[in-house]
Amino acid sequence: MNQITKELIKHKAEHNFNRLIVSIKWVIFSIVVGIVAGLCGTAFYFCLSVATDFRMKYPWLLYFLPLGGVAIVFLYHIFKDDNDTGTNLVISAIHSDDKLPFQMAPLIFISTLITHLFGGSAGREGAALQMGGSIGNSIGHVFRFDEKDKHVMIMCGMSAAFSALFGTPMAAAIFSMEMISVGVMYYIALVPCVISSLIAHGIAVYFNATNKFFIINDIPDFTIFNSIKISILAILCALVSILLCVALHSSEWAYKKYFKNRYIRAFVGGCLVIVATLLVGNQTYNGTGINIIQSSIDGSVRPEAFILKIIFTALTLGAGYKGGEIVPSFFVGATFGCLFGNIIGFSPSLCAAVGMTSLFCGVTNCPITSLLISFELFGYDGMPYFLLAIPFSYMLSGYFGLYRSQRIVYSKYKTNYINKSTH
Repeated sequence: MNQITKELIKHKAEHNFNRLIVSIKWVIFSIVVGIVAGLCGTAFYFCLSVATDFRMKYPWLLYFLPLGGVAIVFLYHIFKDDNDTGTNLVISAIHSDDKLPFQMAPLIFISTLITHLFGGSAGREGAALQMGGSIGNSIGHVFRFDEKDKHVMIMCGMSAAFSALFGTPMAAAIFSMEMISVGVMYYIALVPCVISSLIAHGIAVYFNATNKFFIINDIPDFTIFNSIKISILAILCALVSILLCVALHSSEWAYKKYFKNRYIRAFVGGCLVIVATLLVGNQTYNGTGINIIQSSIDGSVRPEAFILKIIFTALTLGAGYKGGEIVPSFFVGATFGCLFGNIIGFSPSLCAAVGMTSLFCGVTNCPITSLLISFELFGYDGMPYFLLAIPFSYMLSGYFGLYRSQRIVYSKYKTNYINKSTH
């Protein structure tokens, strides 16, 4: 064996050894992130449940929402995080190296509880993404990871917290890789995100922090005529997803334009939510509205439900209250889908499920995650309908999205590199 062959064998052995070391490193740290974010996500789940139950028991807590908004602004001010951009900051920390402060995790934890305790219309998974991203980044900082490895740690944390809070480990593992840059998947994070997601989900299940899954009452045969009906629903869901994104961004712009002071902005926003609640006559559109999503899957919905949830959520989040946009998007999609099914006489239960995941795809630009969520929440019996509707919603929702830091790397309509931000 000549010297050159020996050198090649030695080089290959060293290369394989380095890959083994890197693989072991990611397995270890993805487990660590999964445990920490899973525990935090599980605690967050129980705290939100307590806050929601307390508000439902004492509806008069709604009248303290303006003061709750002031308290949230004050919390961010004393931690010198006045310009917090929430999930947008987590996304930009991955593709543009923006700093992700450790205090984001406790701040979003506490402020989301305040929002839900006093009746703001918001979700929780957006808060989980921020909390998990902050935890992952902080662990990476403690162990002196370089910037590229910190990005993977952020995605691990996002997947873990999302999985613990929502109970969909497959979708959670893919979501953090898919949402950052539309058209590009960060496969380097696949194994770490899968491990973190499964660990966090296991912790949530162990503590019985499990979310309710849905049963579709009636799934008609997948025929050409029925596929046309579901395609029309998907097209309409794409349009409603644009409406939701525009409403959320416009409300934020309007609040900032007319109320320069953050304290006044939050106080006014809280007052507007109170007025809207009084006009409706109940608190159906405050909080997450999971019970209304269930009613929609059961086939029952008020015609105005989807538009009222858009208004309530825009009034809440635009004013600076914290939480998330994902569960409200589920609410809007489920209620709109159910309404569509009732109008045309086609399985309102199935239409609610398809509307829920299609609209989620439209606002997040994440078709693979949306498909996985549909399977994890509703099972595989309705697979052809989800498989058809979600791509339609993705394509026709254009370049709108919940998160302005999200990049559309490749066009939805041509094989062109565009690298533009969502609207």
